[in-house]
Amino acid sequence: MSKPHTGTELFFEYLRFASISADPAQAGTMLACAEWMKSLLHGWGMTVEVCATPGAPVVIAKSPHQKGKPTILLYGHYDVQPAEPLDLWLSPPFDPEIREGMIYARGATDNKGQSFSHLLGLKELLERGNLPLNVIVLLEGEEEIGSPNFMRFLQEKRDELAADAILISDTSMIASGKPALTLGLRGIACFDIIARGPSADLHSGMFGGAAPNPALALSKVLSRMIDDEGAITIPGFYEGCLPVPAQELEAWKSLPWDEAWFEKATGIAPNGGEKNYCVLERVWARPTAEINGLTSGYQGSGSKTIIPSVASAKLSCRLVPGQDPDLIAALVQHWVEQELAAEGVKGEVIFDHGGKPFYTAPENSFIQSTVEAVESVFSVSPAFTREGLSIPAAVMLHETLQVPVILLGLGLPDCQAHAPNESYPLAHLELGAALLREIMEQVAGISRRVV
Repeated sequence: MSKPHTGTELFFEYLRFASISADPAQAGTMLACAEWMKSLLHGWGMTVEVCATPGAPVVIAKSPHQKGKPTILLYGHYDVQPAEPLDLWLSPPFDPEIREGMIYARGATDNKGQSFSHLLGLKELLERGNLPLNVIVLLEGEEEIGSPNFMRFLQEKRDELAADAILISDTSMIASGKPALTLGLRGIACFDIIARGPSADLHSGMFGGAAPNPALALSKVLSRMIDDEGAITIPGFYEGCLPVPAQELEAWKSLPWDEAWFEKATGIAPNGGEKNYCVLERVWARPTAEINGLTSGYQGSGSKTIIPSVASAKLSCRLVPGQDPDLIAALVQHWVEQELAAEGVKGEVIFDHGGKPFYTAPENSFIQSTVEAVESVFSVSPAFTREGLSIPAAVMLHETLQVPVILLGLGLPDCQAHAPNESYPLAHLELGAALLREIMEQVAGISRRVV
């Protein structure tokens, strides 16, 4: 008889799936990963279903129901970011490797490692046969592309997914040994911008000086989008933005993420964005407009003297509580197309996807129970933080199920999520398992349907 796999071995199997939701060529891998998870959780004694969507499947697993006990829903996503540029990885992105106590692989932290750590804690409780409450595991396959099919899925499965609280581990700790409860996330709106000039590339000697250059036009428009103080100039962009409560701002002063930390982590001083806000407020609680990509004309060796016919850019706006991605999309589309027209070229702005910002109050009883669980495991209280990233699923889950969403990260700020050499601490597999067990004990003490 072969011995059962350890938690680390199972995790490595999970990481070997190149479950890249952005790549249509990986559709078969996405399904295989979902089926692997189904087999795993079924073997642990859960009822499991792989649910088809117009995109990647969603995995739903349920523990044996115990009447009268509360239900906690554990959300995670099994899809990962593309691994490129591959030449910057020190080891193959889908062949996990341990170096100096860190697991290196694509998805190691975002999000396979964080969610799988909790699943290992659930496995132990299932083996003991003494679950303190009911558990639903919900694993999505399209989080990295904005969860385009998730809201409809949740609406269709609302009754089946009824729970008293939702736990998501897809954020960061302050540092090793310093936990954080994330109260807020920024939303997002992503765009493709296309500027069209002449019907074909033109000889810059024959036509230069008279023909509008779409690369220049697009660059000028993008530069006008941010003023000298770092503020976004699109009319109406800031309407509805909610300010950060004074007590949160005061608490952030004690955190180690100051300007020196950011410069060390990024290799550049944090002098972007709105100049009259502190660093943490700029990255956690202020809107942004960032150029993610800029393409036009000849990119090869040597020179090619042309006026390009097309220029394009990818733009993402991070949004804060009080902003709506659909309204922001309309503002951006109108302004950019109008400005490009003024430069003599045709503009097209395509709204790719959006996600709403998220915020939860720290006074919630489930948040307080999680604080007690964290204190028990870490022997320190968690910091209350926000994060500048977006998790559209958190908002969708809250809006659909109308229960508290707890964001408790197990990743580290320097884990290189979305970048080459993504990592996750090996010790956090057991740490996350212990934390899940303690959270379940604490939540079990709360009366059913407390909001």
